[in-house]
Amino acid sequence: MGDSVGRTAAAPFREETRTLLPPDTAVLDAHTHLGADEDGQSLELEALIAALDEVGPDVRACTFPLHDPDRHPGYRRPNDRVLAWAAESGGRVIPYCRLDPAEDPVGEARRCLERGARGIKLHPRAQAFEFGIAAADAIFAVAAEAGVPLLVHAGRGMGPMDALADVALRHPEVPLVLAHAGIAGQGMFATRLADHPGVLYDTSCLSPFDVIELFARVPAERIVFASDIPYGRTSFALYMALRIGAHVARLDDGELRMLAGGTMTAALEGRPLPEPQAPRVAQVRQVSGRLLRAATYLHMGFAALISGGDGTRDPRRALPWIAQARTVSRDPDPGPAGDALARIDTTLDAAERLILAGGRQAALAVGLMHSVMVYAATEPVGAQTPA
Repeated sequence: MGDSVGRTAAAPFREETRTLLPPDTAVLDAHTHLGADEDGQSLELEALIAALDEVGPDVRACTFPLHDPDRHPGYRRPNDRVLAWAAESGGRVIPYCRLDPAEDPVGEARRCLERGARGIKLHPRAQAFEFGIAAADAIFAVAAEAGVPLLVHAGRGMGPMDALADVALRHPEVPLVLAHAGIAGQGMFATRLADHPGVLYDTSCLSPFDVIELFARVPAERIVFASDIPYGRTSFALYMALRIGAHVARLDDGELRMLAGGTMTAALEGRPLPEPQAPRVAQVRQVSGRLLRAATYLHMGFAALISGGDGTRDPRRALPWIAQARTVSRDPDPGPAGDALARIDTTLDAAERLILAGGRQAALAVGLMHSVMVYAATEPVGAQTPA
């Protein structure tokens, strides 16, 4: 019963993703992981391929190790595992090496690049470093020498990241991917790196509002789709990227193709990136108050879901906030948002039932919550004029 409820509830979002994705789009997820993490997350090759297959049989992914307990020295063994998985993937997995600036990062980068790595990943929160160190310039220099992109965690849990902007400006030839919509310093990055020829921002972010604001601050030609799996899911993350790209940023089919994979492919292949245009989204935007309330309560639900203090994610903690979002959706005077609120209520009813059923159905409910939040944040309410 739970599987049937979940499939029925997810079907409209999957169908909408297929409708939004232009024909002949080569989808490339710019941010995925394999292996094991100290926080208990893990992902094997078979599971990553299955997640990519939910979107399409030719979808590819840029992939690097999780924060593996077996990472010393310098992520050598996790990097070797990712390189081996990539070799088994039939071209679906594009391997990056992950580095620790304190453990021979230049040597490990060169070792992995010689064995087929096509990018470098740095996580300054997990490795507890800041970019004002000599190793940072040395790592950028290796990326420049090899002509590969460098992806950096720029999401939650970070202090000011101005030093990353400094080193990026010293190495403008390096394609730099700022993960998680650059929310650790989105305004700072957008301002200071406005003239950087190769900075990209990936969309692997919980909040659709962070990604919408990204489209208001930087050119759409510098934004690339990403999921952060296993923390996100490829299909749900692509829904968010396409929904924002099509309904908020008003991108055409060619621009959506670049967002979904074309721009990241160009960076990997060393080809020129698309010419940047002005940001597509107004910095002051019209919203539906009813839909905004529903999206906000679901944000609170996600915060509750991870609020146990022990690192676990318990979907039952989100139930009061789902219920609160449903009170909005049952407004007897819904105004122009009536149809959208009815869809929200139907989907959240299914999410509640899946969470109460428990097991893997509860995990699907989390994806439904995110899809509803994205839908509420992006449903058009009127024309907008870019600032």
